Amino acid sequence: MAGFNFLNPYHSIGKPSKPLTATTTFSFKKTYSLAFVLFLCLLSYLFGVWQHDGWSTGLALSTTTSTTTCKTITEGLSSSKPLDYESHHTASSDKAAPHEVVETYPLCHVKYGEYTPCEDPKRSLKFKRDRLIYRERHCPKKEELLKCRIPAPYGYKNPFSWPRSRDLAWFANVPHKELTVEKAVQNWIRYEGDKFRFPGGGTMFPNGADAYIDDIGELINLRDGSIRTALDTGCGVRILLHLHLLTSN
Repeated sequence: MAGFNFLNPYHSIGKPSKPLTATTTFSFKKTYSLAFVLFLCLLSYLFGVWQHDGWSTGLALSTTTSTTTCKTITEGLSSSKPLDYESHHTASSDKAAPHEVVETYPLCHVKYGEYTPCEDPKRSLKFKRDRLIYRERHCPKKEELLKCRIPAPYGYKNPFSWPRSRDLAWFANVPHKELTVEKAVQNWIRYEGDKFRFPGGGTMFPNGADAYIDDIGELINLRDGSIRTALDTGCGVRILLHLHLLTSN
């Protein structure tokens, strides 16, 4: 009896069975756990369908979805009814509004003909010269606001239309000749009869903006719009250059 193995007895027609190890036991547990989790997921899904729509609604929805077909775009185009571009609703503002009182303001005194609220020289001189504070914008307080309309200068005329307004302005609309004297060397404004003329000159282009643009055009193409160029000449009248560039757009 010595040496006889009671746990794994000998069989004459087969090999002795392998003992159950810890690895084999763990693989069985893992398989059972995975199957149990899948069963819970399926059960949770079925319970959700039953609670939300019921079995009949869920089945009908799946059947309807599977049989739905898409309409082709040609069905809408084949209609002989003409397209209607007219509006079929009206805004609330179109209704007859009650009588409204339009408030009007009288004309201001003639001394306010060139009054600019936030750039009033008389008001600016009341502020300190330190760090040029008096040169900044100083708007009037609420109780200092004017309740009248600024009168137009004597002899005011309607401005020239574009593109003539780029080159001409009526003297009566801005009756001051100081810039024609101070900027005479730069040749960007001239006084001619009853008009101001802007030749398009400046510090950087005394021969005119058009001549300056032609010089730039020898280096880059400004005529067909293939190059979009932003130019800053560092001059206070660069707006004239930008206006002349519009003709090269």
